[in-house]
Amino acid sequence: TDGRLPSGETLREAIEKTDAESDNVPAYYIINCIHPDHILGILSPSSHWQKRIRSFRPNASRLSHAELDNAEKLDEGDPLEFGVLYGQLMQITPTLRIIGGCCGTDHRHVGAACAEYLKGLSSPSISTSARDDSHGNE
Repeated sequence: TDGRLPSGETLREAIEKTDAESDNVPAYYIINCIHPDHILGILSPSSHWQKRIRSFRPNASRLSHAELDNAEKLDEGDPLEFGVLYGQLMQITPTLRIIGGCCGTDHRHVGAACAEYLKGLSSPSISTSARDDSHGNE
């Protein structure tokens, strides 16, 4: 819930290490299975490593992985709030191209995220150059 991987690495460390050890082979990164609240605080739109992210597939639930693993019923959270939070991810990560969800999400969550995406298309904070499909090795 602090944006770290199970190994203890930060997302930045993991992406930078993978890029360095692979000579930037991955075309992009997809961040999966984490609630938007657990990652929003670690993102910075000006960072090079973050420009390598093309998708978030967040969980609907704020529960930790351990809590989700032990839950009898999957927590679906609030689809509209999920969409708003996804919109915030898009505002600070304008390289996003793939919208999706992970644990607890369904068509309502993805629909709410898409609605936020469409709102953001007219936003001046998402520049045309940030929407291109470049590899991200600026």
